[in-house]
Amino acid sequence: MSKVAEFSPDHHEQIRRRSPLALDECGLSLVSEVVGDRWTLLILREALYGVQRFEDIVADLGASRSVLTQRLNTMVEQGILKKVPYREDGSRTRFAYRLTEVGLDLALPLFVLADWGNRHLLKTDEPPVWMQDRETGERLGLAFIDQDGRRVPADRVKLMMRT
Repeated sequence: MSKVAEFSPDHHEQIRRRSPLALDECGLSLVSEVVGDRWTLLILREALYGVQRFEDIVADLGASRSVLTQRLNTMVEQGILKKVPYREDGSRTRFAYRLTEVGLDLALPLFVLADWGNRHLLKTDEPPVWMQDRETGERLGLAFIDQDGRRVPADRVKLMMRT
């Protein structure tokens, strides 16, 4: 049976000299290898907004075609996006890039980052994009919640780790 260690990012705690977790054992480190560059995050943004065609992604982002091709291919290899053939009248078959279930699982952390950006970088009470429940139309928020669905303030959250 493994023990559980408690870690706190609280600045009042003793200064830690080394991370308690090796890079290859840390989910945050591993995900940074997959989605940690600007272009990949922006491609995911496009996909979450429903933009799927290569030419449209290039036009929106201003990325070079080679960079975009490389990032899209990597995201397809990782199972985040899938290539779906389509053909417009008079044109050859091309591919759209759609989020897979694995890619859709990135929606929550990406929306958390967007929410942080809206609050701390845009500094606006009315963000340009928000989430709402399809059935009720209620606006949704992002928060830590306990097992009973109650909101927990970030300053009460502690990080736990198996040792």
